[in-house]
Amino acid sequence: MNESTEVIQEILESIGLDKNYRTASLSLLETGESRYLRDLKLNFTSTLTSAHLTNKECALLGLATAANNNNIPLTNFFTKYAKDSEATDAEIGEAVGCASLLASNNVFYRFRHFTQKEKYTQIPARIRMQLMMKPVTGKEFFELASLAVSAVNGCEMCVNAHEDSLIKLGTTEERIFDAVRIASLITATGKVIF
Repeated sequence: MNESTEVIQEILESIGLDKNYRTASLSLLETGESRYLRDLKLNFTSTLTSAHLTNKECALLGLATAANNNNIPLTNFFTKYAKDSEATDAEIGEAVGCASLLASNNVFYRFRHFTQKEKYTQIPARIRMQLMMKPVTGKEFFELASLAVSAVNGCEMCVNAHEDSLIKLGTTEERIFDAVRIASLITATGKVIF
């Protein structure tokens, strides 16, 4: 067994997948004995803890990102990690709801931003967003998850709006940065494990 196979098996084991699980992408990395696999393992591991976020927050951010990316293995992993980190069923459901809501908002507000037509800003959005009004995870964390998902989805307008809200709520830039870093690394992991 080569080192690439060993690293893949370690990654898969940490995510709770069978050591023989492979996607086409994983197989190509394995066959090419890619040095990237060690980076992938370390990067993924770094999503589980943070100096600026609790383990539960890392887990819920991971879950929101994995759900946003339609990644079943990572959604399952982060659901379990969230439960192990004492997240309630309501908090877990809210992380998934956040991903779904932001998917619609990111498309809609990107459209408004791209077209830059005043008329479109005057027409009501007619998108229900009750989930944002009194989130069970708290306003600050919901904004943080919204920012992370918006960054993954590439909505500049939403990223700026959520970042501004977070700063006004007193969130540190380090906390914001870590949330986006975690979302980016989970997205990267999901390109080879899905």
